[in-house]
Amino acid sequence: MAAEQGDSEAQFNVGLYYDIGQGVLKDYAEAFRWYKLAAEQGDSEAQFNVGLYYDIGQGVLKDYAEAFRWYKLAAEQGDSEAQFNVGLYYDIGQGVLKDYAEAFRWYKMSAAQEHAPALHNLGILYSKGEGVLQDYAEAFRWYKLAAEQGDSEAQFNVGLYYDIGQGVLKDYAEAFRWYKMSAAQEHAPALHNLGILYSKGEGVLQDYAEAFRWYKMSAAQEHAPALHNLGILYSKGEGVLQDYAEAFRWFKLAAAQRYASAQYNLGKMYYDGQGVLQDYLQAHMWMNLAAVSGDKDAQKARDVIAAKMTSQQIGKAQTMAKKCLASKYNDCE
Repeated sequence: MAAEQGDSEAQFNVGLYYDIGQGVLKDYAEAFRWYKLAAEQGDSEAQFNVGLYYDIGQGVLKDYAEAFRWYKLAAEQGDSEAQFNVGLYYDIGQGVLKDYAEAFRWYKMSAAQEHAPALHNLGILYSKGEGVLQDYAEAFRWYKLAAEQGDSEAQFNVGLYYDIGQGVLKDYAEAFRWYKMSAAQEHAPALHNLGILYSKGEGVLQDYAEAFRWYKMSAAQEHAPALHNLGILYSKGEGVLQDYAEAFRWFKLAAAQRYASAQYNLGKMYYDGQGVLQDYLQAHMWMNLAAVSGDKDAQKARDVIAAKMTSQQIGKAQTMAKKCLASKYNDCE
């Protein structure tokens, strides 16, 4: 057998057969063993796969430092996927000390081979000014290169930049077009932002029913802003029959994800008794939680509610808020 005689290509292929269960029972430990034999002879595909196995803990104990070492060996031989992974490890500080400049360097090598995730991540680094001077126009350029290859996250970011006029002139029609491409791949934030454009009539004719439809698709993925905006549409009766109970339900789902605006609106519904029985304790608790989550108006609203409560009730509401936070929003009644 060629693999047993040290033929690296044969060793890789034996590993692959064990990996996918072709002609032999699937066995990740055996796959790893054969990949490693080939990798030690310098086979770049095998080196990448050994890195991947260490990365995900398949056929061997998870070890990010070892994953990085093998990815780097493959990357140094020009493997674009390995170059991207080395960049990613430097980017997030996994298996190696965080180093944005090194992340940028490895992403750039991978991007030179038109690797879409690397193109996208270069956009992120330019956007944040990590490892390179912040430059929104450059960020946009890299996002667009990745987007043109069908990367849904990059398509979303191109849409977002057109939407807010960052790195490019504001153009709602273009924002809509790129969001639509990303949404076709079921990208939750893109689905949500299409809803916003329909709701505001930006880049498209205003249509609340369409806004509702796009929000609903995004909410199916539990995207908190979409859950919240469904609550808004139900509370106003826009694109759907007004239904405070439904508005309350959607606000509550978003609030459980620490979405500050939803927590504020939930508190307001408890205070006003809309869609739910009036309950100052719950109203105070949710305004308190919204303030913690960063809503600027929640503290003032909480104080208005507190003025209608006894000190004992306020103490109880504060205890409820602490309990809700401690339970990670699983026990907020």
